[in-house]
Parts: sequence; structure tokens; C-alpha cells
Amino acid sequence: MSTIQTPAATVEVTAKDCNDNGTVFCPNPKMALWSNHPRVFIDLSHGGQGQCPYCGTAYKLKAGEVVGGHH
Repeated sequence: MSTIQTPAATVEVTAKDCNDNGTVFCPNPKMALWSNHPRVFIDLSHGGQGQCPYCGTAYKLKAGEVVGGHH
């Protein structure tokens, strides 16, 4: 019997959504409380995207956004 998995969400963020070091945290404030897992920081400063190891939510910078002090 195979299990059908729902694709994880992709969250587009702006540089303002990121911490000073180019990270965002998951679960993010918009997620439902029932879906909480330990808070992890996703580094977007290298390549502009990352994925949560717990829930699979992908985070990516919106087009044209830059983090990590690279102007």
C-alpha cells in the first residue's frame, strides 16, 4: 500500500523577513499551532532558498531580494 504525500508548501520571503544573518525560522508565525515542531533556522544566505528538515516547508527569497550583506 502506498501513501500519497502532499507536497510541502513553499513560502516566499523578503529580505525584511530574514534575521540579520540571512535566516528565517520554521515553524513560521503563520503556521497552525497543531503543526508545531522544534524551531529551526533555515539559512537563505547561500542560494536564496532552504528547506525545513522537520516539515519539508521550503523557504525562498522573492526575486530580486538579497540577504547576507551582499549588495
